[in-house]
Amino acid sequence: MTTPTAIEVDCSTGVVTERPLTAAEISQRAADQAAFEVEKAKQQEEAEALEAAKASANAKLAALGLTTEEIQALTK
Repeated sequence: MTTPTAIEVDCSTGVVTERPLTAAEISQRAADQAAFEVEKAKQQEEAEALEAAKASANAKLAALGLTTEEIQALTK
């Protein structure tokens, strides 16, 4: 596996420097990736819960005797 690198650009001089990441930077990168994955999973769970709640609400409206068209009109 190759060592990840950082590319630094000094905008005032235009000098581009490529260097290997430090151990601290690699560790932070891994921590950031893990936090991203946790947040992504949380958002997915929330989206699934919302869809389940919508399906439950539609089923309850249908049980009350509303037609599909009436349910769609209420949920727009």
